[in-house]
Amino acid sequence: MWVWTLFLALVILFLALDLGVFHKEDHVVKSKEAGIWTAIWVSVALGFSGVIYWLFSNGMVDNPTGLTPDKAVLKYITGYLIELSLSIDNVFVIAVIFSSFKIPALYQHRVLFWGILGAIVFRGLTILFGVALITKFDWIIYVFGVFLLWTAFKMLKGGDDDFDPKNSFVFRQVKKIYPITGNIQGNRFFVRKMGIKAATPLFVALVIIELTDILFALDSIPAILAITSNPFIVFSSNILAILGLRSMYFLVSRMLEKFRFINYSLVVILAFVGLKMLFSHQIELPEWLSLVVISLALIAGVVASLLIPEKNIEPTE
Repeated sequence: MWVWTLFLALVILFLALDLGVFHKEDHVVKSKEAGIWTAIWVSVALGFSGVIYWLFSNGMVDNPTGLTPDKAVLKYITGYLIELSLSIDNVFVIAVIFSSFKIPALYQHRVLFWGILGAIVFRGLTILFGVALITKFDWIIYVFGVFLLWTAFKMLKGGDDDFDPKNSFVFRQVKKIYPITGNIQGNRFFVRKMGIKAATPLFVALVIIELTDILFALDSIPAILAITSNPFIVFSSNILAILGLRSMYFLVSRMLEKFRFINYSLVVILAFVGLKMLFSHQIELPEWLSLVVISLALIAGVVASLLIPEKNIEPTE
């Protein structure tokens, strides 16, 4: 239990340093700064694989499936890459939300910070629930597998292009609870107008981002559970990927048009882990194969986006 406590304390320390020291003053996060922070978060996450090795070498975490330290590290890195890659799709949606509510770049980091806090709590509950289901009901892995294949199929077809946060169910419900101001009021989530508490666009954007993250968790958690059901590996890989989501957003959101084929990478990843779940009792794949497939899918999407020129459609006379 102390391992979980220390890990959560470490996450809280990271968040406190982030908002209380490094981003104490609201400012526009430039691409260079975002790139540096992305590199830092990725380095921290990959460096944590050494902690995973040490913990499993000394039997300091529950290990019901008897993972060796080497296998534990492979599963952790694979789970981290899955969550990181699926977070790219989350970046697209966050960009649409910020654009729809005209959230200035000056305040976007603050909104994402509080969104991350809520995401950590919900991910913890989802992981706990998912691991318990797989442990108690062996057949649930087939349900997760079919769900991931369906998600991959929907992503391949598209259909999220018309997403409009201002016409969403969440926005309509928030309006029923609080009046919504039409203007940004600094970095405040609530203001008082004529004695009435009203929500600013920052709060509405935060709520919608929070709830869309819940929907994304329904994809990412089963995907990681396809790799391992060890709760500490699933939780730590997931949370460390989420911690780097903010800096990755400011880095990737400005290059969305360049990564035109990254969605196909996500389709391949989701389809692969879905099939792995469906055939988990018939075929046992080596630990390194999942890592290789996921890495190659991401690399192929990025390389194809950079090398294949975008077709320009000439206007007709």
